[in-house]
Amino acid sequence: MKKTYIQIMRELREDNDRTQQEVADYLGTSQTMYARYERVANELPIRHLIRLCEYYHVSSDYFLGLSQNKKSPAEHRR
Repeated sequence: MKKTYIQIMRELREDNDRTQQEVADYLGTSQTMYARYERVANELPIRHLIRLCEYYHVSSDYFLGLSQNKKSPAEHRR
């Protein structure tokens, strides 16, 4: 079964041993709001999606569950 971006977002955070507070600080938001993103109580803004991809060094396709390749095509050419 295909993972949702919410599942991937949480897995990335946990796999990188980050707290919700640490990620929220990076995004410039509160821990409460970040927790709401992980619970799907609020939609993740595109600006946060971009920042999280940069933070975890993954492609947006991977983050959104559209690809199993973590790196962007540009990173594969390096």
